Parts: sequence; C-alpha cells; structure tokens
Amino acid sequence: MKKYLKLLRVEQWVKNLFVFVPLFFSGNIQNLDLLTKSIFAFIIFSLAASTVYILNDYNDIEADKKHPEKRRRPLASGAISKTKALGILAGLFIADILLVFVAQIYFHQILWKFALIIAAYLVMNLAYTFKLKHVPIVDIFIIATGFVLRVLAGGYITGIKISQWAILLTFVLALVLAIGKRRGELINAQVSGKTRRALDGYNVQFADIALSISVALAIVCYLMFTLSPEIQMKLHSAVFYTVIFVVFAFLRYLQQTLVYNRTESPTKIVYRDRYIQVTLILWVAAFLILIYFKK
Repeated sequence: MKKYLKLLRVEQWVKNLFVFVPLFFSGNIQNLDLLTKSIFAFIIFSLAASTVYILNDYNDIEADKKHPEKRRRPLASGAISKTKALGILAGLFIADILLVFVAQIYFHQILWKFALIIAAYLVMNLAYTFKLKHVPIVDIFIIATGFVLRVLAGGYITGIKISQWAILLTFVLALVLAIGKRRGELINAQVSGKTRRALDGYNVQFADIALSISVALAIVCYLMFTLSPEIQMKLHSAVFYTVIFVVFAFLRYLQQTLVYNRTESPTKIVYRDRYIQVTLILWVAAFLILIYFKK
C-alpha cells in the first residue's frame, strides 16, 4: 500500500488545500453546503494532481533513475510496473471525470467553470510534462499557475468571489515555492549532475535573486490584500498586523534556503521546520479570531 501512496504522492495533496482559501476567507467555513462543495473540489483536484504525478514519473523514469532521491520513486525503482502505473492513471482520470458529473448532480447545478478549471489544469500539466518543464522560467510560471487554478476552483464550485489581490498573492507565493525547488535542484546537481534540461537556464545566483524578489513581491501583495477595502470592511483593521507572521515565515524560509542551504523542496521544509509550522498555526488562529469570533 505504501508504494501506491508514494506513486500518488499523497503527501503533496496538501497543496490542494488552496481550494479552501475562498471558503475560509469569506467566513463561510461553517456553511455545510459550501464546505461539502469545497471538499468535493479538494478530492477532484487531488485525483487530477495524482494523475499528473504518475504521468510525469512515467515520462521521467530514466532520468529519475540517475537522481539521488527520485530513483526511490515506485516507477524508477521498479516497485510498480509501467503497465500497472498506466492502469492506475487511467482509473484516476476516469474517476475524476465521473466525480465532476456526480458533483453537478449532487449539488443540482452546472459547474462548467469548475470543470473548465480542472480541464485546464490537466491540459497545462500535459504540456508541462512533455515539453514546457524543459523551458526555463516558463516551467516555474506553470507551477505557480497551478496554485492559482486551485484557488479559482474553490471559488467557482462555491460561487464565492475571490479578491484580485488574493489571486496575485497565491501566484507569487507559488512562485517562491517553485524557485526554491529549482534552487535545491541546482545545489544537488552540482554534486550528482543535472537531472532536468530547464536547469540549464538557471544558476544559484539567479535563483537567489529571483527568490528574494518573489518573497518581496509576496509580502507587498499580502500587505495590499490586508489593506484592500473589501478585507478591511469584512474583517477588523487589525488584520494588517498579521503581516508580522507572514514576514517571519518568509524570512525563516529564506534562512533555511540561503543560510543553511537546505536543498529539499519547500513543502518538505514546511513539514520539518517547527518555527514555520508554529507561525502558520498562529496566522491561521489570528484569521479564525478575526473572521469567526469578531464581535
């Protein structure tokens, strides 16, 4: 069972929690109907993401065998056969399509925008897997766009309007994660050799500069988000002070990446770093109080 969960990359499903962003910030997390819709979106997006992961692993088997960490993946290591992996991929794809139709029947509404987002995500990642992941800059923009699509999916399935600043913030935040991942790959490549062609368009110095710029943009976007009239009206003006948590989390991430030279993916850093975890918990708690417990 463990090898199949690894094939699906279940630990990466945490990224799909972005579909709950519109629900959480709208103050409707207690609305059972909207919560159920968001859960449906999470499941559908998770299956779509796993479909993409399997396709990507299948396409990169030979390259992954030469990678110090990726060679342990089920397909690269031979723990799961190519035929079985393709069967699972087909099953996930069919299940995803069926779930979209089930959601429309269950909620008695035509979710064409949501379905279009899922289709766009799959098509975009199909192009990414076979071509665009080898194109520098374009590759990280596609990764960042994937996070924006998650937020849009959560908004379309619930009918909740999403702030433009929230969309831009999501994009820039995802860009930080994507650049951080590429930087880690560059460091590893200095030891084991490059494992993806897109790395030819990057170097550590460029990654450091791009990472710093993206973090600065993310903080500015967050500031504008908290100062936007709709957020100030919906929440308390004290929402502005939550920027303290955001700045600390970003600085801690930069410290881990640039000072301690952590080469693992940003997701793994978040999983392992207690300081970032505590900061995220405090940030969420602050919004819970401001949104759901304000007088």
